[in-house]
Amino acid sequence: MISSKIEEALNRQIDLEGFSSNYYLAMASWAEVKGYKGVAQFLYHHSDEERMHMLKLVSYINDRGGHAIVPAFAAPQKDFQNIREIFDIVLSHEVKVSNEINALVALCIQEKDYTTHNFLQWYVTEQIEEESLARTVIDKLNLIGEDKGGMYLFDRDLGNMPGEGAKGGHGKR
Repeated sequence: MISSKIEEALNRQIDLEGFSSNYYLAMASWAEVKGYKGVAQFLYHHSDEERMHMLKLVSYINDRGGHAIVPAFAAPQKDFQNIREIFDIVLSHEVKVSNEINALVALCIQEKDYTTHNFLQWYVTEQIEEESLARTVIDKLNLIGEDKGGMYLFDRDLGNMPGEGAKGGHGKR
């Protein structure tokens, strides 16, 4: 049985994961409209991943005898200056999510809820990967600078990354 304190904290994480999904969806839509099909595919895939993270939390709470609550999500930003701004936001947001996951882990230790602590280790590992990926993308953007040919190749390559693009459930647009 899950404690009400842990249940409440996990429900807040559901809100953050759902917002993340919508945020990346808004970024993907912007990129697609601006002609960045590869970036859009990458972000659609990550939107789907964040939704999966949310659903995993919903199932866990309910399986432990709690009640997962699906909140109304705040509307994400819809306009962006450029691709670099998007990935700076992605990195900043992933760091925020990592901090929230770490706070959840700390709460589990404090509450002696080792089952939830164990469950959250998947999220800890996932966040390391998410932050690393965002930093890698930013490194590539730094190498490209303002080069339009480089940005063209970047967009193409990002959409074709293993596990991204067509495998993300959105196919080629």
